[in-house]
Amino acid sequence: MFGLGTTELIIILVLVLIIFGAGKLPQVGGAMGKGLRNFKDGMKDDMKEKQDADPDKLENNDREKP
Repeated sequence: MFGLGTTELIIILVLVLIIFGAGKLPQVGGAMGKGLRNFKDGMKDDMKEKQDADPDKLENNDREKP
């Protein structure tokens, strides 16, 4: 995972706790989760729009990739 070891993850977690505090941590995690979910949904919608616009072009590109 991005070349981060256990020690680095623990240090990052401690810094996040110091900056945001234990009370805000669930809110920060929830906001990050919602942001990622919205990003994924946006990517799916974009692919669907492209596929609806020109399905043959997308299928041909997928076949050409190794």
